Amino acid sequence: MENERTFFQYLRDFSETSSPLDFVLIYDNLGRFFEGALVTLQLTVLALFVGGLIAIPLALARAYKAPVWNQIIWVYTYAFRGTPLLVQVYLFYFGLGQFETVRSSFLWGPILSDPWWCVLIAFTLNTAAYTTEFLRGSIEATPLGEIEASKACGMSPWIRMRLVVLPNAFRRALPAYSNEVIFTLHGSVIASTVTLQDLLGVGRWLNGRYYLAYEGFITAMVFYMAIVFLISAAFKMAEGRYLGHLRPRETSKPEAKAAAA
Repeated sequence: MENERTFFQYLRDFSETSSPLDFVLIYDNLGRFFEGALVTLQLTVLALFVGGLIAIPLALARAYKAPVWNQIIWVYTYAFRGTPLLVQVYLFYFGLGQFETVRSSFLWGPILSDPWWCVLIAFTLNTAAYTTEFLRGSIEATPLGEIEASKACGMSPWIRMRLVVLPNAFRRALPAYSNEVIFTLHGSVIASTVTLQDLLGVGRWLNGRYYLAYEGFITAMVFYMAIVFLISAAFKMAEGRYLGHLRPRETSKPEAKAAAA
């Protein structure tokens, strides 16, 4: 027992005085980093889910040039894609409170005065704007032959949209959407600027409390890299399953000879 105590004490002393990275201190605070990762994932997943639901009808309106709505949606997507996410978060968190009408509304107490909700709203509208545009491109890229075939089968416009156009668009949008998921995850670091203890917020807290230079940031970086690895692996599997039929097939030698003949 005494030997174990001596070993752990030596390990702690080495971490504090000789190691370039205080790994024992990081280990002691891992629980806080997991809590920060939970906040980061909650914001990212909810923003992507709600933003995706918003983006589907907006993308359809843009792809089919719905009168009036097409121009309104274009202005919305341009505004959110053309301004930094940090500015959008600040406008929701600091800007809305400047209006008496907002402060006296029923939304102020439970939602608009809470930084978590302000960040979630800004993230949701931001990712919905980006998702709308690349989903619009995927809808417009639906092969005309598939649409004509569905018409020949007697499908109504609604059934054609549900069974042909949207599934085709979702499959083709997978590579672009994987980037959007990762960008939204990376953009979630902005939450720490409005008092939320996300991953980066916990890293800042650790560095500030113990007067460290980089231990908190490196730990947060490792967490982000692990999450991005899992996201990339999941989308790679999805692309292999849903986009495999679009890849060029390798022709065997007998088939190549037959085709040449």
